[in-house]
Amino acid sequence: MVPIGKNPTVYVETTIVSYLTARPSRDLLTAGHQQVTREWWEGRFRFDLVISELVLREAGGGDPEFAALRLEAVRDIPVLSLDEETMSLARELVNRGPLPSNALADALHIAVCVTRGIEFLLTWNCAHLANATIRSRVEEKCRARGYVPPIICTPEELTEV
Repeated sequence: MVPIGKNPTVYVETTIVSYLTARPSRDLLTAGHQQVTREWWEGRFRFDLVISELVLREAGGGDPEFAALRLEAVRDIPVLSLDEETMSLARELVNRGPLPSNALADALHIAVCVTRGIEFLLTWNCAHLANATIRSRVEEKCRARGYVPPIICTPEELTEV
């Protein structure tokens, strides 16, 4: 369990850091998400942020210039390890549903939040994380194992607490 400070605790998933540091997109929806992300990031001090080892690995991949920007953005954020309890829950979310077999990394993001009692999982991954259909089934699985699931949301949804 992560010590909860006076602020809500938010797990920053890799897509947030990617949108924050990417070149401005020509796609209007993506550009809008980038702008919302930058605005949310400016107010991030209202929250206690955490990331995981997985976020560091994902953020450090790809183009070296942008990898450096992503890693710099998360430099001062506490890093949670991926322990056996986290790995076990992630495997269950994939092996017994609701996540597809190719979404183990997404399951790990969820599982680290669940096993550490993180209140919010912030993401732009709407395929497997901020997806209303999948999210409700993830919550059911977590509760069945005795956990309280995080609120999985986008920066647009986490504007006022």
